[in-house]
Amino acid sequence: MVAQAVAQVTGAAPERLDLALDTGASLLAAADWTEVSRALLAQAERTVGRAWTVGWRPADLTRMVRRELAPVHQPLAVDLIAAEQRRHPAAALDRRWHEQLRELATEVWWDGDGGYLAAYAAKHRLDRFALATTVLELLRLWSLLPPLQPVGPAPGAAGPGRPVEHRAVGPVPGEPRMLSRIRALLAKAESTEYPEEAEALTAKAQQLIAQHSIDEALLTAGQSSSTVPGALRIGVDNPYESPKAMLLDAVATANRCRIVWAKEFGFCTVIGFDSDLDAVELLYTSLLVQATAAMQRAGSRHHKEGAARTKSFRQSFLIAYAARIRERLTTATAEAVAGHRVGEDGTVTQAQAPDERLLPALAAREEAVDQTVDRMFPRLTSQRVRVSNADGWYEGRAAADRAALGGGSGSIER
Repeated sequence: MVAQAVAQVTGAAPERLDLALDTGASLLAAADWTEVSRALLAQAERTVGRAWTVGWRPADLTRMVRRELAPVHQPLAVDLIAAEQRRHPAAALDRRWHEQLRELATEVWWDGDGGYLAAYAAKHRLDRFALATTVLELLRLWSLLPPLQPVGPAPGAAGPGRPVEHRAVGPVPGEPRMLSRIRALLAKAESTEYPEEAEALTAKAQQLIAQHSIDEALLTAGQSSSTVPGALRIGVDNPYESPKAMLLDAVATANRCRIVWAKEFGFCTVIGFDSDLDAVELLYTSLLVQATAAMQRAGSRHHKEGAARTKSFRQSFLIAYAARIRERLTTATAEAVAGHRVGEDGTVTQAQAPDERLLPALAAREEAVDQTVDRMFPRLTSQRVRVSNADGWYEGRAAADRAALGGGSGSIER
C-alpha cells in the first residue's frame, strides 16, 4: 500500500497531484498505523539511498525541502535521513558527510520504527491524514530529483573515478584543531556588536586560513602526491542569489578554486584542493554575514533620508560588494604569495623574494583544478548581472573596503 501510494503520487501529473495525495494519504491514515510507520520508513530508506547513489548529499536534500516545501517537512526530512544513516557504519562516511549530519543534528530519537509516525504526530501536533500527506509530498520531491555530478562517493561506495580526495574520519594532524579555531573566531566575529572586535577576530581567522593553505602548497612542492582536487557544494539561495554567487566566486578565485552555479537547485559546486575548499567555505560564510549586516545598515540610513529600501538598492549593493572584495582579495593574494619561504625544517617565514618552488606548485594546482572542472562540467555557460542602483553600488564598495579580511590594516595575508 505504501509503495503504491508513493508511486501514484510520484507519477501524478501536476493537475492530478492533489487527488493523488488525498487518495494516498486517506488510505494510509485508515490503515494499521504501526505497519504504515514501518513501511514508510523502509520506503524512505530506499528513496534516500537512491538519492545518495545519484550524487545528492544530506545538506542538498534538506536544502531542496526548504526551497520547495513547507516548514513542516523540514524536521521530517532530517528524521528520514537519520533513519537511512543507520545502514552505514561511521567509517563508510567521509569527513564532510559527517559534518553535514552534525549540522543537521540527525538523531534516531524514536523507540522502534512501528511507533515513529505516532510519536512524530504527537511531537508536531499533526493528525494522521496531515502527516501521511506530508510524508508523501516529501518522498515525491526526493524521488523526482535528477542525478547530480558527484562531489564524493555515496556512503560505503568505492571505486575509480571519484572526483574528490576523502580523508579518514577522525583527527587529521594539524587540521581539525585549525578548523575549529577558525570556526570559533568567525562565530564570535559575526555575533559581536562591536565592529573593531569583529574585524580583529576575522583578521585572525583569515591569518590561520592563509597560513595553512600556503604551508600546504610549499610543503608538498616537488613531492609526488596522490592528492587531487575535490569538490563541495555551498548553498546560494534567494534573495539576491546572483550577487551571492559573485561573492562566492571572488572568494573561491582568491583561494585557487572555481565554482559552478546550479541556480535551479540553489547551490554552487566549488572545485579545489581540500584545504582551499575549507578556506572558501569559512571565509565566504563570514563575508556574507558581514555583507548582509552592512547592507541592512546602509538601507536603513537611506530610508531615513527618504530613499526607498528597494530590491534594486540591495542587489546593486551586493554586486558592488562582491566586485570590490574580488579586487582586494586578488591584490592581497598576489602580495602574500610573493612573501613566503619555507625552511628545511618545514617552517614558513616571510621573505623578500618568493620561494622558487611556490609559484610552480601553485600553477600546477590551478591547472589540476581547471582539468577537474572540465571533466566534471564539460558544458558551462556564463551569466551577467546588472547594476541598476547607483547608491547601492557606492555603498556596497564602501562596505567592502571596510570588510575585515585579515591583518590589522584590513589586508589579507595570502
